[in-house]
Amino acid sequence: MDESIKHIFTLQSEICKTLADPKRLMILHELRDSEKSVGQLVSSLELPQSNISHHLAIMRERGIVTARRDGTTIYYSLASPKIGQACDLVQEVLKDRWADINSLAGSIGT
Repeated sequence: MDESIKHIFTLQSEICKTLADPKRLMILHELRDSEKSVGQLVSSLELPQSNISHHLAIMRERGIVTARRDGTTIYYSLASPKIGQACDLVQEVLKDRWADINSLAGSIGT
């Protein structure tokens, strides 16, 4: 396999690891439609400020979110709308799988 393809798979793996945390997914969901400050995320997610800041730092380091300073407030947003689309696609797969499991469970129960 070509080395550049292997490198792409490595980068993809790193993004997947970054997204493999429920709190990070919750933060991304909140950032889908508009940028938000840490304070706004704390309010909407009811998570500690330190926890949200920690996750945002990791996602910023890995290029998942970007930051913009306005005075003393830092606003975060998705680095690309495709990140939200990727999350949607995974949720669709989960919904399909859940429907299949429920269908199978229903047929066993009859």
